[in-house]
Amino acid sequence: MHKPTVRYVGGYTITARPSRTPADRHHYRVSVNTSTAPSRPARALPTGTQHVLTHGDQHAVVAAVGASLREYTVAGRDVVLPFAETESAPAFSGAVLAPWPNRLTDGEYTFDGIDLEVPVTEHARRTALHGLVAYVAFTATAHTADRVVLEHTIVPTPGYPWSVHLAVTYTLDDDGLRVEVDATNLDDSPAPYGVGFHPWLSPGDGTVDACTLQVDADVHVTVDDRLLPTGTEPVAGVFDLRTATSLDGVALDDAWLGMTRDADGLSWIRLTAPDGRTTSMWADASFAAWQVCTGDGIPRIDRRGVAAEPMTCVADAFRTGEDLVRLAPGERHHVAWGLQLR
Repeated sequence: MHKPTVRYVGGYTITARPSRTPADRHHYRVSVNTSTAPSRPARALPTGTQHVLTHGDQHAVVAAVGASLREYTVAGRDVVLPFAETESAPAFSGAVLAPWPNRLTDGEYTFDGIDLEVPVTEHARRTALHGLVAYVAFTATAHTADRVVLEHTIVPTPGYPWSVHLAVTYTLDDDGLRVEVDATNLDDSPAPYGVGFHPWLSPGDGTVDACTLQVDADVHVTVDDRLLPTGTEPVAGVFDLRTATSLDGVALDDAWLGMTRDADGLSWIRLTAPDGRTTSMWADASFAAWQVCTGDGIPRIDRRGVAAEPMTCVADAFRTGEDLVRLAPGERHHVAWGLQLR
C-alpha cells in the first residue's frame, strides 16, 4: 500500500494520495492546517508610547522614549517645536538629560578614586553628550487627563556603575506646564548625578531672527572649540541677555551661571515671537545653569527654534565636580521647571 505524501504550503496541509485508477492519479485532497506561526510583533515607534494631556485649551503629548515633550500647544499655537511620533527626536527635542546634562570630555571621569569611561556619543567633538536616558523608553505608572508619571531605572554599567531611579512628572494646570524629576539612588554607594531638559521653544509662525530673548543670569560660561568649559566671565555684548534682546543674526550654544531669581526663587527665560506672544520658562532653585542654543546648522532644527535648557550643572561636571550632585544611597533629588505662553 502506498503511503500518502504530505506537503505544507502556506497555512495549508496538502495530502497527496495515490488514486485507485489511472484517471484519478493526479487528484489531491486539501485540508486546513489549524496550527499557525507566531504573529510578527508590530514595529516599535522611535518615540514609543504616546501620552496625551489636556487642560482647557492646552494640549501636550509626552513620548515614552526620553520621557520627551513631543508637543505642547496653547489654543493651537505651538509652544515647543513638535516632531512626529514616527521619527526620532531631533537634537534631543524635549528629552530628559540624566544622569548628566551637556558634554563630558572623551567620556572619561574619575569619581571617588575610580576611573570610569562611558561611550562617546558626539564623535566630532569626542564627548559623551546628554547622559544615558534620552533615547530609552520610560514606563508610565500614572496617567490622568492632565498628568502623567513616567519612570525608568538606570542600570549599573561599567561606565556608570550605579542604579538610579527616575520618576518624571508632567502636569498641565491653569499656570501652564509643570515638569518634575525625582531621582533616587538605589545603590549602596554615592553616585554622581546631574539633570537637564531639552525643549526647543517655538517662534510660532515667525522666525528665530524675528524674536527677542531674555535670560535671567549674570555669568557667561566660556568654552573651547569642543564647546567644553574653560572659565566664566560677567555677561557682556551678545551674552548679556538680562533684558529682551533681538536674536537677529545671533548664534548661540552657550551656558550661563549666576541665575537671578524672582521673589518666588524662580529664574526665567523669555522668548517673545513676532506675533507678540511670549513663551516663558521658569526653573526652581535646584537648577544652577541655563543653556541656550539657536540650532545653527543642526539637521531638522537650524534656527527653527531656541533650545532653553535648565541644568543642575554645566558641561564636564563629572570631571570638575562643579555643582555636581553627590547622591547618597537612598537619597532623593528633586527638580522642577515649567512653561507658560502669554
